Amino acid sequence: MPEPAQESERAGAVLPWGVAEVTGPSMVPTLRHGDRLLVHYGARLRIGDVVVLRHPFQQDLLVVKRVAERRDGGWWVLADNAYAGGDSTDYGTVPDELVLGKVRFRYRPRPGGQRSPFAVARWAFSAARPVFCDRSASRRLRAR
Repeated sequence: MPEPAQESERAGAVLPWGVAEVTGPSMVPTLRHGDRLLVHYGARLRIGDVVVLRHPFQQDLLVVKRVAERRDGGWWVLADNAYAGGDSTDYGTVPDELVLGKVRFRYRPRPGGQRSPFAVARWAFSAARPVFCDRSASRRLRAR
């Protein structure tokens, strides 16, 4: 299950923004292990958004998932990687109070050992990207 490291959390945040680090493969290809995320706490959610939430059964654990649909009692969230699991198919609908914020931006740190100018240029071109709402992905995910 991909969990962001708890570097910042809504309760302790002065501003509505925080940083999290992804661990695990469940949001591949959108997010990879080691990606850093800029999280907008309290942001309004739409279908297809990538969100940071508390795991419903282990609330000290933060997870990153994609919002697939709105249901009675909360949000149905799914992983982009169908083989990783650890989403609403395992724990059901996530209540609103457990959804902390929306992921707005992702940054991939530079891997060590990149000395080739081409490798550095490729990293620089793809390292920082906004994370957009992906409605096509949410439709595909709901079909599972």
